[in-house]
Amino acid sequence: MRFSFYRRATLVTLASAICTLCLSSGIANAQQVLRVSAIPDEAPTELQRKFKPLGDYLEKKLGMKVEFTPVTDYAASVEGLIKGKLDMVWFGGFTFVQAKIRSKNQVIPLVQREEDEKFKSVFITTNPAINKLEDLKAKTFSFGSESSTSGHLMPRSFLLNAKVNPDTDMKRIAFSGAHDATVAAVAGGKVDAGALNISVWEKLVSQNKVDPKQVRVFYTTPGYFDYNWTVRSDMPADLRKKITDAFLALDSNNPKDKEILDLQRTARFIPTKADNYDAIEAAAQQAGLLK
Repeated sequence: MRFSFYRRATLVTLASAICTLCLSSGIANAQQVLRVSAIPDEAPTELQRKFKPLGDYLEKKLGMKVEFTPVTDYAASVEGLIKGKLDMVWFGGFTFVQAKIRSKNQVIPLVQREEDEKFKSVFITTNPAINKLEDLKAKTFSFGSESSTSGHLMPRSFLLNAKVNPDTDMKRIAFSGAHDATVAAVAGGKVDAGALNISVWEKLVSQNKVDPKQVRVFYTTPGYFDYNWTVRSDMPADLRKKITDAFLALDSNNPKDKEILDLQRTARFIPTKADNYDAIEAAAQQAGLLK
């Protein structure tokens, strides 16, 4: 009887230990996946195409699976990160600021492209009568997404500085949702003019997807800080360092690395910090876009 009791106790203890081991293993496996996303400033197929080689590279460097999950809109990228559904997101400057405020400073920007230190927006039109920002009064106009830095916040800021209030001085404003959609709206005559990310504009021109003789740039903004890769502050410090080091190690002299960098439209990544986006936050406050 005593033997049977001890044997049962031993079996229960062993079963408990196995369950604990299985549970711990499951958690460990779950932590071996880096869930990545990006603001949907271009078509979903284009975002996937751009990320695939980078994702494969990060898997090798980090020794863990990297999954790219597209999101429906800019707000979903912010919520996904701060709610723990995503681990790393490619943010614009404004969406980073939104995530910082929503999370009460619990997000950390790791790296940005060199170009993101002095990023720019371009204003485009097909109308020969539009040659400066002031000419946009009483015209129809398209921004990108409402949460876009280069497609809305900064263009709006520069318009306000030029004494043009989009909400009261323009005939009508629209939000296309993405930079390439803004170009399509202007080229198709749906609006008189629009503003977008200079990087996307240059890519579309180089790919002959827009005719710069038909759709022309009439104003280019001064530079400002924009895009970055951001993680939550509760990510282990060693993993943050591995991710940062992986981005910084990309070398344009290496053909495989160059393919990745070309898709990201840069020659190299550099470290960044939250303070770099103070001007973006101030511009958002001034424009009344932070809630």
